[in-house]
Amino acid sequence: MKTLSKVGMMCALAGSLFLSSCASDYYVASRPVEPVYVRPVAPYPNAYWVPGEWVYRGGGYVYRNGYYVRPRANRVYIQGGWTRGPRGYAWRRGHWR
Repeated sequence: MKTLSKVGMMCALAGSLFLSSCASDYYVASRPVEPVYVRPVAPYPNAYWVPGEWVYRGGGYVYRNGYYVRPRANRVYIQGGWTRGPRGYAWRRGHWR
């Protein structure tokens, strides 16, 4: 009985993780216009500029300015971008690969 209970809990956890990963796409009818701003001067040598991104808040996307970080060894930054889906446009976040 304990084994069946554990399997049930694991299935419920896996299902909730799957559903939460699917719920991360927020669609809008049209892509917002990216604001124009001046990139600040790098705060230290070899600083890497992570471009600004769109974040879904309060029923729509808001723009979050870029920022400087230390580069990650043996990795490259893949910039985020808009993707077109059946329900409109969704933002795919940038990430290190």
